[in-house]
Amino acid sequence: MPRNIEQGFEDFHNKIKARVAETAAAKSHRSSIESRLKTDFGLKRFTRIGSFGNGTNVSGYSDVDYLACLPTSALKESSSYSLTLVRNALASRFPNTGVKVDTPAVVCPFGKYKSEDTEVVVADYVMESDGFKVYEIADGDGGWMQVCPDAHNYYVSEVNKKHGGKVKPLIRFVKAWKYYRSVPIQSFYLEMRVAKYAESESSIIYDIDVKRFLTMLRDKELAPIRDPMGMSGNIYPCKTEAFKRDALSKLNVAATRSEKARAAESNGDTKIAFDWWRLLYNDNFPTYYL
Repeated sequence: MPRNIEQGFEDFHNKIKARVAETAAAKSHRSSIESRLKTDFGLKRFTRIGSFGNGTNVSGYSDVDYLACLPTSALKESSSYSLTLVRNALASRFPNTGVKVDTPAVVCPFGKYKSEDTEVVVADYVMESDGFKVYEIADGDGGWMQVCPDAHNYYVSEVNKKHGGKVKPLIRFVKAWKYYRSVPIQSFYLEMRVAKYAESESSIIYDIDVKRFLTMLRDKELAPIRDPMGMSGNIYPCKTEAFKRDALSKLNVAATRSEKARAAESNGDTKIAFDWWRLLYNDNFPTYYL
C-alpha cells in the first residue's frame, strides 16, 4: 500500500494496465477474423489500432480495435452497406457471438473480458501523406471519412518519448476516470487532448497534471480539438449534445475533486489527498498506508 501520492499513482497504473489474461484473450480471436476477411473480401491489411494497440488502454474497459483494409472493389458506395456485408461474414463465422454493426466498426463481443470485444473498423486505402497511410471509414451517414491511425499513434508515441514514457500513463489515468465514472467522452478525443496538452509541458507529475488537465478541459468546456497531425479536421468530444452536457457535469465534479486533492497534498495532508483521489476514481485509487 502506498505511503505517498507518487507511489499511489504508480500502484494505480499497475492496476489499470492490461492483465496477461486480457492480452492473451485479445490475441486469441485475431487469426480467425483475419482468415475470414481474407477469404471473403481479399483483406489487404489487418492491424491493431486504438488504445489497446497504442498502450493507453484501461484494464477491464478497453476493447480491441483492428483496422481492416479491404480492396476498393470489395466495398460499396454506401459505407453502411459495406459494414453490413462484413457483419454478415463474421456473424456466419461466429454465429453465437452476437456480431453487430456499431459504426464505423463491426463488433464481435467474444467473452467475459471487455478486451475480448473486438471491433473491426472497415477501411479503404486512399493515399499516403507524409509517410502515413490514409484510409476512408464509415462516417455514420452512409458516406466515408478520412482517418490516419498510424499518424495519430506516431504523434502520441513521440510526445510520450519526450517525457520519458510518462504521457501514455497520463492518458490511462484520464481514461480511467472516464470509465470509472461513466463519462460519455470519446476515448480518441481524450487521447489526442492529453498528448496535445503534454506536448507543451516541460515535465509530467501525475497528480499535478491530472488536475491541470481536468481543469483545462472544464475551463474550455470540452471544446473540439484540431487534429494535431492535420489529418482529420476537428476531433469532437462526444457523440451527442446530451452526452456532452452529461460529460460537462461530471467533468466539473472531477475537476473540483482533483483541485481539493492537490490542495490537501500542498497542505501536507496526504491522507486527505488520497481520499479525494479515491472519490474521483470511484474508490478504485489505492488506499493510503500510514
